[in-house]
Amino acid sequence: MSRLPRFLATALALGTAAALLTGCSQEGAPVTFDTPESASRARGAGTGGAAKNGDGRGPETVLPTGPKASFTTANTLDDGTRIGVTTLAGAKSGFTGKVWVWAPKQYFDPKYAGSGFPVLVALPGGNGYPMNYWMGTDLKLQSSITAWSQEGKSLPFIVVMPVLNPDDNYYYDGSDIPGQPRMGTWLAEDVPDFVRANFRTFASRDGWAFMGSSSGGFAGLKAVLQRPDRFKAVIASGPDTVPDSPLWAGHEAERQANNPEKLAEALGAKPDTERNRVYLAFQIGTEESGMGRLKSFMRNHTKGPVKTRLQVIQGGGHNARSYVQGMGDGSIAWISRQMQGPVPSDPVPSP
Repeated sequence: MSRLPRFLATALALGTAAALLTGCSQEGAPVTFDTPESASRARGAGTGGAAKNGDGRGPETVLPTGPKASFTTANTLDDGTRIGVTTLAGAKSGFTGKVWVWAPKQYFDPKYAGSGFPVLVALPGGNGYPMNYWMGTDLKLQSSITAWSQEGKSLPFIVVMPVLNPDDNYYYDGSDIPGQPRMGTWLAEDVPDFVRANFRTFASRDGWAFMGSSSGGFAGLKAVLQRPDRFKAVIASGPDTVPDSPLWAGHEAERQANNPEKLAEALGAKPDTERNRVYLAFQIGTEESGMGRLKSFMRNHTKGPVKTRLQVIQGGGHNARSYVQGMGDGSIAWISRQMQGPVPSDPVPSP
């Protein structure tokens, strides 16, 4: 599978760890994503209740359901927003792993206190364990989303960064491989449940998307095609399009049930209605292999409710920095147009 080479994934993880140890005086300090305004609204609506945005209009916001996680600071951006980290015991998968989370500055703005925010589950390449390299500030994912949202290119996403695999030995294809840790359930059920427990989100799939590079791009692509009722879009960068973990040996039926080509074929045969539509934003650099494979996938499966787009990154390689560049060049704007953004409350009229 065309994934980030192990040496590059290791270098990224070590570089991020070094940056944390030397450049962030708040590392390890408690951090909360609560706001006084949203806490007040939650008390008024009932814990975990769904509510319209502050003026009674707009999409359905789901207030935090709890249980509330304890976060510590993993990194701090130049604008003062923090990336928090916690350990999640997945109730449905049975897997326990780390999850990093960042909320944009708009999340803490009182005018959005009654609104949900869209969620972007960001998955790394390589083994994605024990670190998710998107939690570092070196790749500038979060600061880029800040800039893009100010420019009108992107929605102000909550970025959620779970570990991708349960160990550093194998790839698990973001799937529930028989006899192995249930990483498909972890990524597509436990992690979203955790986000709903701690953040203001949207009830609709219009507020949920994946992005990922290499092996993480494959896992995000598969999750969207497998659960289009829960997720609407994905930015899949340099992914493969078939599962190829050696752990599938002896489980061919289950492997095919997690095959994006098969999943896209089945979804493409359904009516092209809003509830079925998914948006697959592929990215690939001109200096990496796999262009023909992605174009073949798009040619065969862009039909019915399956919508696709290809961002070709000039001079880009099979690496995370190239993929952030591609997001800014068009991919983040494309999925943002398909998704739901936060809705401000009407200002309180003067007496």
